[in-house]
Amino acid sequence: MIINFEILKYDQFSSFPMETVSIFVDVQNIYNTTKQIYHCNFDYYSFWKKITLNRNVIKAVAYATDCGDKKQKQFQNILKKIGFEVKLKPFIQRRDGSRKGDWDVGITIDILEYAKKSNVVVLASGDGDFSILIDKIKKDFSTRCEVYGVQKLTANSLIQSASIFHPITNNLLLQK
Repeated sequence: MIINFEILKYDQFSSFPMETVSIFVDVQNIYNTTKQIYHCNFDYYSFWKKITLNRNVIKAVAYATDCGDKKQKQFQNILKKIGFEVKLKPFIQRRDGSRKGDWDVGITIDILEYAKKSNVVVLASGDGDFSILIDKIKKDFSTRCEVYGVQKLTANSLIQSASIFHPITNNLLLQK
């Protein structure tokens, strides 16, 4: 593994460099997969504490759809208070009843921009479309990529592409 020492930061209490991290969360994917398998919600606060420990955050973005719902706005405010920038895309209801609110291209563009500025990219998603992206940033920028996802619903290609795959389990779930 190659470490880019130019982008390492030093914490105020030691002479050891802190890793830099950029964080990207596919909110719809995480919401749907944790609900489907665990019947509860993802704990964004515990996630934040875990992934930012001894790391300097370069960028943190949560990608969500905007339905105009009051509970959804409260959730988005919580994400902002934790430290995420929240990017919203209009929620589209098609005539056939299907719904769309896909952020894959937006997430990809942001990861490509921030991977070169970070030692580690953290992606919370189970979407296999990101495996090619992860392979590219590892190769082109020597950036490690940690993926968080619900193991049963995370694409094998994404798990294989990740430098480290962290399955979402009880320690990252809000218990009822």
